[in-house]
Amino acid sequence: MKKGLIGRKLGMTQIFDEKGKVIPVTVINAGPCVVVQKRTNEKNGYEAVQLGFSDIAERKLNKPEKGVFEKAQVSFKKYLKEFRLDDCSALNVGDVLTADTFEVGEKVDITGITKGRGYSGVIKRWGCHRLRMTHGTGPVHRQAGSMGANSDPSRIFKNKKMAGQYGNEQVTMLNLEIVKIDPDNNLIAVKGAVPGSRGGIVYLRNTVK
Repeated sequence: MKKGLIGRKLGMTQIFDEKGKVIPVTVINAGPCVVVQKRTNEKNGYEAVQLGFSDIAERKLNKPEKGVFEKAQVSFKKYLKEFRLDDCSALNVGDVLTADTFEVGEKVDITGITKGRGYSGVIKRWGCHRLRMTHGTGPVHRQAGSMGANSDPSRIFKNKKMAGQYGNEQVTMLNLEIVKIDPDNNLIAVKGAVPGSRGGIVYLRNTVK
């Protein structure tokens, strides 16, 4: 069955398994998430549930946003996300999903916004090597270098690795294993790294692999 949750990245640590092996993990505060709306084939052309996460003050919402929560008769939430589940009919508006939605050993895909690193050069952004430190190269040794002949093709091909905005984009890490779950505090420990900085919002779902 497909599952989904909204969570907040708390940071990284390490835990030990039963064999004493160190496992690097990312701790995520997953849930509680409340079902705010449901999408149906009859009305919307597809089936999905919209989950809300993290309470927010009423004064920080506009009238259309407040109307969504008042109609559902749920508390105001800061983050909303749709998940297309296998059996959306099993969930109703107002239902609450917690960390125990998932199980230890399950594989999940986690989506987040990576740390923004601003406008960066090709060495930092793409890992290109610098130019030779010999005569004729300077004064800039960390530039992109030759872009190709000006006779043919007389242009730069698409996807050329160049300087530009680095980070601050949506990234999904696939096939991450859930190592530990604390249902009382809605904490999930996932093996490996997860996109984003501490406190960033992440979305968990069953892996597609």
